[in-house]
Amino acid sequence: MADRIEATSATTNLVEYTVSELAFALKRTVEDAYGLVRLRGEISGYKGQHASGHCYFTLKDEKAAIEAVIWRSTFARLKFKPEAGLEVIAKGRVTTYPDKSKYQIVIDELEPAGIGALMALLEQRKKMLAAEGLFHEARKKPLPYLPRIVGVITSPTGAVIRDILHRLADRFPCHVLVWPVRVQGETCAAEVAAAIAGFNALMIGAAVPRPDLIIVARGGGGLEDLWGFNEEIVARAAAASAIPLISAVGHETDWTIIDYVADFRAPTPTAAAERAVPVRADLLITVTSFGLRAASTLRRALQAQRGRFLAATRGLPRKANILDLPRQRYDSASGRLPRALLANARAHRTWLERTASRLRPHIVARAALAGRERLGRLDRSRLRSLSALMERSRRRLDGQAKLLSTLSHHNVLARGFALVRDADGAMLRRAEEVRPGAALDIEFADGHVGAHADIRQRKSEPDAKEPRKRGSEKQGTLL
Repeated sequence: MADRIEATSATTNLVEYTVSELAFALKRTVEDAYGLVRLRGEISGYKGQHASGHCYFTLKDEKAAIEAVIWRSTFARLKFKPEAGLEVIAKGRVTTYPDKSKYQIVIDELEPAGIGALMALLEQRKKMLAAEGLFHEARKKPLPYLPRIVGVITSPTGAVIRDILHRLADRFPCHVLVWPVRVQGETCAAEVAAAIAGFNALMIGAAVPRPDLIIVARGGGGLEDLWGFNEEIVARAAAASAIPLISAVGHETDWTIIDYVADFRAPTPTAAAERAVPVRADLLITVTSFGLRAASTLRRALQAQRGRFLAATRGLPRKANILDLPRQRYDSASGRLPRALLANARAHRTWLERTASRLRPHIVARAALAGRERLGRLDRSRLRSLSALMERSRRRLDGQAKLLSTLSHHNVLARGFALVRDADGAMLRRAEEVRPGAALDIEFADGHVGAHADIRQRKSEPDAKEPRKRGSEKQGTLL
C-alpha cells in the first residue's frame, strides 16, 4: 500500500501538457534554436506549384531528409526555380508543422549548389527543348539581306548597345529600335521574353514600326550571370517569334539556350551587327560594277546588232537594180498602148457595123411602137398621181383658209367693234397710250376713218342715276 502511494505522488510531480501545447512548445524551441540556416541537399518529390501557389517538396542527402516549403510570395522572387533532382543550397527558417508532428524548413532563398548543378539543369533543359524540335535547323528562318528596321533587346546603359549602334552606322545606317531590358537578375528572363513578344506584336506601318530583324544581345559573364537566357520562357519566346532573331549573348565561348533556338547565333554583339546588315561601301562597289558590266554588255550587244544589220544590208540589191525590171515593164507597156487603143477602136467599129447590118425596118418600128405605148402608160399614171396630189393640197388649203377666217379680227369688227391705231400703224389697247392731239386711224368692218385724240378726264365711278352714254368714258372722245 505504501509503495502505491509513493508511485502516485511521483507521477503528480510531472508537468501535464495538452498535445497542442507540446506541439507549439516544440515549434518555438526549434525556431529559437535554428532561426536561420543554410541547408544543402537534393530536391525530391517536386511536382510544381500547388493550387494555392505554394511549393512543397523534400530536401535529402544520402542519410536524411527534411520537408521544405516555399510560400507563393517567395516563389515569385526566386532567381532559380526548383527542379526535381537539382542539388541546391536553401536559406530559410527551420520550424515544425504541428498538425503532422514533423519539422520542416521554410525557404526564403534558393540557389544551385555550384556550377555542376547549373550545368546539370542546363543539360536537362536542352534535352527537353531539343526533343520538342526547338533546335531543328528546318524551323529557323532566313535573315533579311538588308533590313530597314532593326530591333535590339539589351540593356540601354551598357557597352553592348553602343557597340551595336556604332557597328551598324559604320556598315549600313538603318533605323534601330531599342527595347531596354535587364540582362541579369531575377526579372531578366521575363523581360527578355516580353520584349521579343512585344516586337512581334507591333503592326507594320504603325507609329512605332515593326522591325525586320531582332538582335538579343548581352556582354560576357559567368554562367550565373547569363542564366536568364537559359530560362525556358526565353527559349519559347524566341522560337515563337515570327521576326528573324539573332542571338548575341556573352563571348564567343559562351553558349546559352537562346543561342540554340535563335535563327542565327553570333559570337559577340559586334558580330551580330555585322551579320544584320551588309557593308554599304561594298554594296556601292558591287552596284557600280554591275552597272559597268551592264553598260558594257549593252554596248557589245548594240555593236553585234549593228554588225548583223550591216551584213544583212550588204546582201540586199541596190535600189536601181530593184527598179530596173518594173521600169522596163512600164516602158514596154507604154509602147504598146497606142497600138492597143487603135486595135480596140477598130474592134468596136467592126462590132457596131456587124450589129447595124442585122437591123431591119420592121424591128425598129416594132420597138418604136412598144416605146410609145409604154410612154402613154407612164403619162396616164403621171396625170392620175398629179390630180390626186392637187386634190389633197386643195383640201388642206381650204381647211387652213377656214381656220384663218375664224381667227381673223375682221369677224370681230363685223360685230360692231373698231380697231384703233396710231400714226405709225401700231395698235392701241388703252386710253392712256393715246397722246392729246395725236393722229389716229380707226378701222371699222367696212373701212377706215381718220381722227385726232381729245383726252377727257375719266370719272372714278359712274353716277348710278345718269344713264350710261354710248361709248365708254374709258375709251375717250374720238372727234
